[in-house]
Parts: sequence; structure tokens; C-alpha cells
Amino acid sequence: MSISSSNSDPNLTFSVISLFPEMFAAVTDQGVVGRAIKSGKVAVDLINPREFTADRHRTVDDRPYGGGPGMLMKVEPLQKAIGSALKKQSGKVIYLSPQGKTIDHQMVSQLSQQKHIVLLAGRYEGIDERLLEEQVDMELSLGDFILSGGELAAMAVIDSVTRLLPEVLGHSESAVEDSFVDGLLDHPHYTRPELYKDARVPKVLLSGNHQAIEQWRLQQRLGRTWQRRPDLLEKKELNEQEKKLLEAFQRDFNSGS
Repeated sequence: MSISSSNSDPNLTFSVISLFPEMFAAVTDQGVVGRAIKSGKVAVDLINPREFTADRHRTVDDRPYGGGPGMLMKVEPLQKAIGSALKKQSGKVIYLSPQGKTIDHQMVSQLSQQKHIVLLAGRYEGIDERLLEEQVDMELSLGDFILSGGELAAMAVIDSVTRLLPEVLGHSESAVEDSFVDGLLDHPHYTRPELYKDARVPKVLLSGNHQAIEQWRLQQRLGRTWQRRPDLLEKKELNEQEKKLLEAFQRDFNSGS
């Protein structure tokens, strides 16, 4: 089942191989991805491996050799499903797996340069290793925890990659200012009312001084990253201005001001 607009040449096509294609309506029918599909920038092709089975029960799993709990997804239906996806257009085949590389902004940015991505959503105890060795280009994980299947992870990939495509987001600067784009977390955001339960919006944001606002936001990004994700700062080389802003933030934090 293909979900796309009348545009025959989208910027990016996702082919998703899943036993539960109906789950993907959560991202394809609304929000950023839904708008990108309607505008023709993205297409999503949902492929159920059960359509490539030969028996009347449409069997896609079997017991693992060597014993053990659970079932494994079989090679043949998945192989044919992948072949069906790649028949129309070559692309990168990604298996969503807890054993994969943890996805980050850099990886998402690289994927946004692709024209066709095949997302393989596993179920049960996983997939026959021979299929992974022969067909899969990359394994990706959302983190060190287990989901019931790869569908939610595939949706996360679709959403995060789509929002980096040109002209997908409403504001041209939205994606550029997000967390992780330059290795830092995002700064705090405020909107009306100016006063809420004795908490005021920082004065600098009301000043109209754009240079001071940008400096404050940068300092907040540095400080927030230092507080919440110091591992990111270890990977980033700060310039002199950034070092001074972070040192001032740390002094204020340690003094309780």
C-alpha cells in the first residue's frame, strides 16, 4: 500500500516492511509527515511480508534452530518483501534492532540525503541472521531498551528524517535551531503570558536586543548541555566565546544565582 500525493517524484520514499502496516497511520495521516506526504515531498510504501507467503496460513515465523523461547521471522517472505521494495528503486535497507547503532542527529541528517530508505520492522525474537547478512545495509536502535517490535522505531526514523527535508517545516529556521544540530541541546523557550505563577519570562527576551538574545540563548544551550548531557560537550570543541559563556553559566549555577 503506497501513501503519497499525485507527485510522482518525491524527495524521499520510505518503504516499510511490517506485519502491522496499519500502525503507521499514526505518522502518515497527520503532523509533519502527513503534510510532507500531501505536498508530495515524501512517499511511504507499506509492505506486509505476509503477502509474500505461499501457505494458506500466511506463515512468516518459525521456531529457532537450537531451541529457545519465541519465534523467528523467516527468510523467504522478508527477502521477497525487500526485493519488492527495491524493484522500483534502489535504496538503503535498515533493520530496526536493539543491537543496532544508536541513532543520533548526525545519522538522521545523513539519511535525509537518501532518495529511498527501506525500513525493516522486526517482531518476535528477531530475524534469521542470514537475511541480515545478505540484505541489510545497516541496523539502527533508538536506545538500550526493548520494544515489542520495530514499528515504533521505524516511525521515529520517518518523522526525524522527514523534518530535515527542504521546505517540510513551517519555519525555515526550525530544523536548524533544534537540539543536537550543532552538538548542543536546545535553549529554554517562553511564550505568553509574561508572568505565570510568579515566574517571569527572562528580561533579555523582552529587550528587543537581538544580539543579547542570541548570546543568552547560546549560553543557555551550553549550560543546559553541561547539566543534562555532559557527554555531548566532551565531543564538541568550544571556541573562546562559548568557553566564556559556559564558565559564566557555571559560576552563576554554583553560586545559586
